[in-house]
Amino acid sequence: MRLREQLAGTLPGELLQHLSNHFDVIGDIAILTLPPELLPYKQLVAAAIITNRRNIYTVLNKTMMLSGDSRTASYEILAGTSMIARYQEFGFQYRFNVSRVFFNVHLAYERMRIADQVEPGERVLVPFCGVGPFAIPAAAKGAEVIAIENNPDAYHWLQENVALNRVRQSMTVILGDAFDTSLLPRNRFDRAIVPTPYGREGFLEVIAPHIQRGGLIHYYTFRKKHQIPGLLDEYEQKGFSATFYRPCGNVAPGVNRWVFDLERDG
Repeated sequence: MRLREQLAGTLPGELLQHLSNHFDVIGDIAILTLPPELLPYKQLVAAAIITNRRNIYTVLNKTMMLSGDSRTASYEILAGTSMIARYQEFGFQYRFNVSRVFFNVHLAYERMRIADQVEPGERVLVPFCGVGPFAIPAAAKGAEVIAIENNPDAYHWLQENVALNRVRQSMTVILGDAFDTSLLPRNRFDRAIVPTPYGREGFLEVIAPHIQRGGLIHYYTFRKKHQIPGLLDEYEQKGFSATFYRPCGNVAPGVNRWVFDLERDG
């Protein structure tokens, strides 16, 4: 039963139309954004979610959107006691505090699309790796992965998730700014997976010299649709061939996250 239907007759009719049926679920945590007029009824809404979704133990109301270098939001607990999510994705397990790290459940398909391409023995770089959802599946495929994360909280949970998924021997985890190339070893990589944070463009030029000729960069960037033809020309001029690209989520009106699979020309 959808949330509006569940609360029909409980919430005043004039307010019910302001209640969205959509909310994010990260493992056992539900996250919604209530408009001000529904705040007096927030406990009723939270109770309805937990009643209808038995796998959810915590309900959060987002009180501030993503901000800062760590790309984290602020939340109010409406039900439950913990902001630590227990999340499973394609057989991998992750734990993290949703208020202290960035995590996007809507990129699950992308993470597996790329992991399916990774070959055993590859050297793979994952900057901006967060709590590990791109890096850990690559390591599980037998790649040698170097993962870089700048947020100390995300770095903590990354370490825990590496152990949780038993890929410690295949991963090197580095706390630091991915733009600092002194953190990287001299040997070049066969593949880079680059979930670039919003507002931190220009990383392609930084990482390109560290990729083998013929190697691949899975590069995420934020653009409007009309900018894509020009962007493809720009990548070609920089020595890359786009073997695949697609939008993978809205981030602002008219602006999408795009992924480009870029092969470094030999």
